[in-house]
Amino acid sequence: MSTTYNLGTRTVNRLGYGAMQLAGPGVFGPPKDHAAALAVLREAVASGIDHIDTSDFYGPHVTNQIIREALHPYPENLVIVTKISARRGADGSWIPAFSREELTAAVHDNLRNLGLDVLEVVNLRSMHGIHEPAEGSIEAPLSVLAELQRQGLVRHIGLSNVTPTQLAEGRRICEIVCVQNHYNLAHRHDDAMIDGLAAEGIPYVPYFPLGGFTPLQSSALNEVAARLGATPMQVALAWLLRRAPNILLIPGTSSVAHLRENIAAGRLELDAEAITVLDGIAK
Repeated sequence: MSTTYNLGTRTVNRLGYGAMQLAGPGVFGPPKDHAAALAVLREAVASGIDHIDTSDFYGPHVTNQIIREALHPYPENLVIVTKISARRGADGSWIPAFSREELTAAVHDNLRNLGLDVLEVVNLRSMHGIHEPAEGSIEAPLSVLAELQRQGLVRHIGLSNVTPTQLAEGRRICEIVCVQNHYNLAHRHDDAMIDGLAAEGIPYVPYFPLGGFTPLQSSALNEVAARLGATPMQVALAWLLRRAPNILLIPGTSSVAHLRENIAAGRLELDAEAITVLDGIAK
C-alpha cells in the first residue's frame, strides 16, 4: 500500500491534518488553548505531515492565522489546501457566499491570513446543501474561481460537498484535482465516486473520516480494535487508507496525543477478517 499520492502537481503523504478543530467550539471563535493549537501544528509537520486542510471561514480567520503563526515561513514540501463559498454569521451560522464579490474576497482573505502569494489548492464547497450534497449548478461560482486561477492567485481547484452531477459539471469548466466529501466507515454514499476518481488518478479527501461532531459508534468496530490492540478511531482511519489508493486523510484534532494516535493509524495492519467485518458496518 502506497503511503503517498499526487495532489495537483505535488506528492503528499496520504495521512494529513485537518485544521478545523483548532478554532473554538462549533468551529467559531478562538481556541480554548492557543499554545496547544500551535503545538499540534508544529508536531504535525515535525512528524512528516505535509498536507494541511483549512479554510478562512473556520473561526472565521482563526485557523489560518494560527497556521501562519505556527508554521510561517512554511516548509517547501507543505501543501495547504483551503476552501471557499461560505461565511459565518454573528451567531456562528454557516451562510452561503457564492457571489463573485464574496468568492474573490474569500481568496484574498485566505492569502492574507495564511501569508501566501498563491494558494496551492482551493476547494469550492457547494452550498446547495449545508451538511450534505444537494443538486444545483456550480457553474457560476466555479467560473469565478477559475478566473482567479488564471490571474495566478490559485494554483489548483478542487470541489467539496458535491454530487456526481456537480463533479461532471465542474470538470467541464476546469481541471479538478481533488474532491472532498463526507465519507467514512459507516457513511459510504460515495463508493462509486471514489472508485471512478481512483481510475483517473484524482484524490478523494473524506471529511468527517471519524464521524464528525458525533464520533463513529459501532460494536463491530470496537471488537476489531480490541483484537488488534488499537483504538476504534485508529481502525477507522486504517480502513479508509485501505479502501482506495486515492484516499487522502485529514483527521483533525486539537491534542498532540490524539494527533500521534492518528499518525500511528497509518502503520496499522488490518487482516482479512478485520476488513470483512469493517466492510459490513455500513450494511
